[in-house]
Amino acid sequence: MSTARISVRLESTLHQRLLKLARAQGRSESELVREALSDWLDAQPPVESCYDVAQRTGLIGAAKGLPRDLSTNRRHFEGFGKK
Repeated sequence: MSTARISVRLESTLHQRLLKLARAQGRSESELVREALSDWLDAQPPVESCYDVAQRTGLIGAAKGLPRDLSTNRRHFEGFGKK
């Protein structure tokens, strides 16, 4: 596993709490921060793309009775946007 380095600025009181817990558990501050960040990220809802949202809400395939290549075949664009 490769690792990356970042710097995080903590308020003095938060750093003291972290330091106290690290000493009590015999672990490093970095280890506790990595664990807490991992747990927090795991608890976040998954990020959806616009396509995923459109598919989930039923917008994809909502136009019935139209050609399957409507958005890709240039012959369907003739006259589009003209009055």
